[in-house]
Amino acid sequence: MGDPSGVGAEVAVKALAESSAENRARSIIIGDRPTIELAASICGVTLPIIGPDEAGDGICVEHIEIANLPRQFGILDKACGEASFRYIERAVEITSVLPGSCIVTAPINKEALNAAGHHYDGHTGMLAHLTKSKSSWMLLESEKLSVVHVSTHVSLRDAIERATIERVLETIRTGHKHLIRMGIENPRIAVAGINPHCGENGLFGSDDDERLHPAVEAAQAEGINVVGPISADTLYYRAYQGAFDLVVAQYHDQGHIPIKLVAFDTAVNVSLGLPIDRCSVDHGTAFDIAGKNIVNHTNMLSALSYASKMVTAKRS
Repeated sequence: MGDPSGVGAEVAVKALAESSAENRARSIIIGDRPTIELAASICGVTLPIIGPDEAGDGICVEHIEIANLPRQFGILDKACGEASFRYIERAVEITSVLPGSCIVTAPINKEALNAAGHHYDGHTGMLAHLTKSKSSWMLLESEKLSVVHVSTHVSLRDAIERATIERVLETIRTGHKHLIRMGIENPRIAVAGINPHCGENGLFGSDDDERLHPAVEAAQAEGINVVGPISADTLYYRAYQGAFDLVVAQYHDQGHIPIKLVAFDTAVNVSLGLPIDRCSVDHGTAFDIAGKNIVNHTNMLSALSYASKMVTAKRS
């Protein structure tokens, strides 16, 4: 359910209330039951809130008790950061032993998470640590544009340094593998350049020639249908128009801005490279509107739908 003071509880109960009874029976919220009950009341959801051992059609919650939880919406509190970590920790425990399962995460607040002593850059880093994964990637998926990132929550200076031949090649491979799993037989992938006009033969930097070109050539030699680097100022338009199935973005904003422009309410955040499946809403905790029954839950519906597709698709 994400940060208990954010909009996670509201989008969860709204989305599950709109789901079929069959899908509700396949779903469980890991979180704080009193907060979910409060959110359901605020949102006018009349389905009962039930525990994992209770029968009947309702919204199922596995309650995790957290000390000093404020149970108020719209506030930043380290107890909520502790709760965010503990909910994810429990979800990883379940999915690690339950084949055909997927974690769907509501938003967390990174400041609250760090205040509680859990020093991660967000969900992706936390999940990589909890699953003992060496590397992980963030994919933003939407109907007409999908982007996988070479790096995410680091400074722009650090992001450029992280765009090594090895990391870019692994990003291409990981995106390719995921799209094949999801039913695209020969994914068309394009790599976005780092510098304006991909450096224009060294006029604006040599990173594209020295780092990206070799990675693309190596992926092509493996039989992956990938091109690039392509100047980012035109690539996203071409991908949105249907020329490519996936764009490899070099850093956070290069990938996030286009997605949030064209699919703010429907894009799904997917973690790749982990031994478990996880996807998420692509928005924050929205403390300013939490607890007011005005948050749009469309993004959570999209995340739940994609999670269903992931558990149906064969993991290779």
